[in-house]
Amino acid sequence: MSTPLRVALVTLGCARNEVDSEEMAARLAAEGWELVDEASDADAVVVNTCGFVDAAKKDSIDTVLAAADERDSNGTGAMVVAVGCLAERYGDQLAAELPEADAVLGFDDYPDIAARLRSIVEGTPHVPHAPRDRRLLLPVSPAQRQQGFAVDAPSVPGMPGLAGGPRVLRRRLDSSPVAPLKLASGCDRRCAFCAIPSFRGSFVSREALDVIAEAQWLASEGVRELVLVSENSTSYGKDLGDLRLLEALIPRLAEVDGISRVRVSYLQPAEMRGTLIRAITTTEGVADYFDLSFQHSSASVLRRMRRFGGTKDFLALLEGIRAASPLAGVRSNVIVGFPGETQDDLDELAEFLTTARLDAVGVFGYSDEDGTEAATLDHHLDQAEIRARVEFITSLVDELSAQRAEDRIGEIVEVLVESLDGTSLEGRAVHQGPEVDGTTTVTGFNSAVAPGDIVSAVVVGTDGIDLIAEATSR
Repeated sequence: MSTPLRVALVTLGCARNEVDSEEMAARLAAEGWELVDEASDADAVVVNTCGFVDAAKKDSIDTVLAAADERDSNGTGAMVVAVGCLAERYGDQLAAELPEADAVLGFDDYPDIAARLRSIVEGTPHVPHAPRDRRLLLPVSPAQRQQGFAVDAPSVPGMPGLAGGPRVLRRRLDSSPVAPLKLASGCDRRCAFCAIPSFRGSFVSREALDVIAEAQWLASEGVRELVLVSENSTSYGKDLGDLRLLEALIPRLAEVDGISRVRVSYLQPAEMRGTLIRAITTTEGVADYFDLSFQHSSASVLRRMRRFGGTKDFLALLEGIRAASPLAGVRSNVIVGFPGETQDDLDELAEFLTTARLDAVGVFGYSDEDGTEAATLDHHLDQAEIRARVEFITSLVDELSAQRAEDRIGEIVEVLVESLDGTSLEGRAVHQGPEVDGTTTVTGFNSAVAPGDIVSAVVVGTDGIDLIAEATSR
């Protein structure tokens, strides 16, 4: 029997990329590939790249170069293959400018990823794809998109679906008690600064039974918190004939045996509705957590961004959320230095953030993205001014987020345990999303506690946005 080919997967970028990597891992395992952790042990190193902003692109290219350097230095001969958003977005251009990568694969190569990699390892040259606008691949009408969109899920040992229902196309690449669960792919919004729809395509929801089947499988793999991800979770179901399908789905996910917490991410403020707020804040097992993509608060800047709302609308939305759940966690992202942003616009954003009392805010300086409307706009700010504005808003956000954390001193929090270290454990309270919203360190807990458990604790201190807490029972 021949030795199976070995592959190492390196994932960069967002949680949606993590899901893509685990889906590729399932396809590879189904075709006999052995998954390994170390690039030095692999016949192929697959780098799942991010192509969102300049910093992410640079990180992706650096990771490909590092994999090639390691290959050359240790003499393994492993093939280095770029996949993911950067690879899809630039295709043959990336292949020409990054010869260190042995191949550049696009999203259309994913269904046959095992055969593609085998061919590359065997020395067959791969012809990279020419990038195209993926929004043109599906009908304009969301209701017409589901036909013919079914994804073939190979039968993989240990990957069950619902009895008589869909099989799960996924293989876990870590043992974390937290896992992303993809609701949909693509985006129909036309934000002036964002290129994602052009290479991720139009919005397509997954069938609810597929999502539930995957949730059940994740629970069987030891996952206790599901993080629902997509490019725009508030649009879930619009192409399935029910724009409120998310309100019906999340209670069913919370009922999955073994799942302790369901968290919804990537919510569009302009698409928020009272029924969704109620579903999140009243369903047991669903985190009172709102990941709202404000991007700015000045109405004039938002209109140039091709977005809706403004300071008054956003504060009203937050008031409604906190009326339903006073301790709800709220996070957001903002872009400063957008073309035409005035000092008055910046001051309005600062005032909004001060009033909004958000738990965490990501601050990004504007940069042109290929093929976007914003890149063609007048009144670009110079880079020095953009950096100054980023520093100003970042400093303000750091102070405000720290104050918001201090407001939680004395609060009882439910902490999902992620790691243990002697007499303390680290995890996340309900208002803390993975990786971006800080952590909670708990002392005085029962020695029988393990990752995946939920510990009740009282907040006794803070360190920036991180909380320090003591277990309420031993």
